[in-house]
Amino acid sequence: MTNSKSDTAARAAETVRETAAETTESAKAEATTRAEGAKSSLANEVSSIASALKAASREFSDGSTESKAFDQVAEGLSGASEAIQKKSLSEMVSDLNSFARRNPAAFLGGAAVLGFAASRFAKASAEPAAKESRSGMTAGGGVPQATSEPIRPEAKP
Repeated sequence: MTNSKSDTAARAAETVRETAAETTESAKAEATTRAEGAKSSLANEVSSIASALKAASREFSDGSTESKAFDQVAEGLSGASEAIQKKSLSEMVSDLNSFARRNPAAFLGGAAVLGFAASRFAKASAEPAAKESRSGMTAGGGVPQATSEPIRPEAKP
């Protein structure tokens, strides 16, 4: 009897291990798919910014300092976009790790700048919604929102 209980427990443990392994693999695959999508989206966004900078450089006279600066930044972003598209996620993480080890101050400074930019972006994105809710207006057409106060008839003297 003890032997059948231990066999049942061993089978249950094996089933749990198999289920955990399958779940882990499924989660890894999903994470990889989402990360690849984000990587592709990032590469497209960087490429779009590079194109906008190239267009902006044409607004200045040829050979001007501004035109050269915009062209140089646009070329750098184009190269970054291509690198993002060509490298795998593991290569990108490895490159980032080795950069952080070689240049810790630059890495921390860059992380601080990115954090600051992200917080400013989040704050700027949240301000229009907060202004609308404070003014009692909807985003759609300036129609006042309904209040939660009940309508009371006016008292007659």
